[in-house]
Amino acid sequence: MGENMEIKNRIWMTGSLDWYALVDGQEVWLGKREVPIPLEEGNAWINQIGDSFKIENSTIVLIGRVAPPEITW
Repeated sequence: MGENMEIKNRIWMTGSLDWYALVDGQEVWLGKREVPIPLEEGNAWINQIGDSFKIENSTIVLIGRVAPPEITW
C-alpha cells in the first residue's frame, strides 16, 4: 500500500453509503462497496451501472461505460 495521498476531486458519501465526486465539474455517482478505500494512485473500479473509473495523477477520472458487473446471489 502506498502513502497517504490527497485526491484532487471533491468526494463525499451519503447516509445510504453512496460515494459521489465532482468529475470534470459534474456530480458523478462513484458507487457503493466497489469504491476502493483508501483511494490510491492506480486504483480502478466499475460501479453497478457500468461506469468505469481510475485514479490518475491523484484525480478520479471517468474512463467510460462498460457492461455492468454480473451480480450473483
